[in-house]
Amino acid sequence: MESSTFFAQMALDLHDEPTAERTIERITEYAQLATSCDDAGIMLVHARNQIETAAATSQRVGESHNLQIVHDEGPCLDAIEGEPHYQSPDVSADPRWTKWGPAVAELGIGSVLSLRLETRSRRYGSLNLYADRVEAFDDDDLAVATIFVRHASVALANAHNEEGLQTAIDARKLIGQAQGILMERFNIDADRAFEFLRRQSQTHNVKLRYVAEWVVDHRGSPDAVFAVSASSEVPST
Repeated sequence: MESSTFFAQMALDLHDEPTAERTIERITEYAQLATSCDDAGIMLVHARNQIETAAATSQRVGESHNLQIVHDEGPCLDAIEGEPHYQSPDVSADPRWTKWGPAVAELGIGSVLSLRLETRSRRYGSLNLYADRVEAFDDDDLAVATIFVRHASVALANAHNEEGLQTAIDARKLIGQAQGILMERFNIDADRAFEFLRRQSQTHNVKLRYVAEWVVDHRGSPDAVFAVSASSEVPST
């Protein structure tokens, strides 16, 4: 398959995945097809000190990532904050990662290529390609992987944006449903129903969505009290 056809098909397939999690898994599967790697994995950054293995084509990928966190060194971590990519032709003898390299070589990994997953507005983590043999990745693999990771970053960003949008849509629907329940039960208008939800949210320091979800879940129990320590306040009629 020609590279243009491959990337076009990949873009369509990644777009059709229903969740960000499945999109991430598919990225690693496509990475194996696009390059000379035997395994692939993705490290994602959720917070300043929170990094996780979001996808891995084998158990040793997760172990390799964990070893980097334990030793606080490795190409996958460096790709997140340092240069856009790091290539190790022989992990067992790489002077940059003297603790991680020999440890990961015991897993049967010979060489690694790590590339940053990012868009112009956000860094997501790193895409990490592993090969059994040393010097497995050449300049052509790097060129293909560089193009690949750009497509993968866009797909990942779209998946997160769409998932966030869907969450917001679901929240609005839930709040509207809760408003309807309160309007019917207490014979009040939509503004007063929303004000009650908002007031409960502020009083108990929880998200408005949570209050709405509680109202919907307890719609058959009119005497239920919101939260353990909440008052039994209801909107006056």
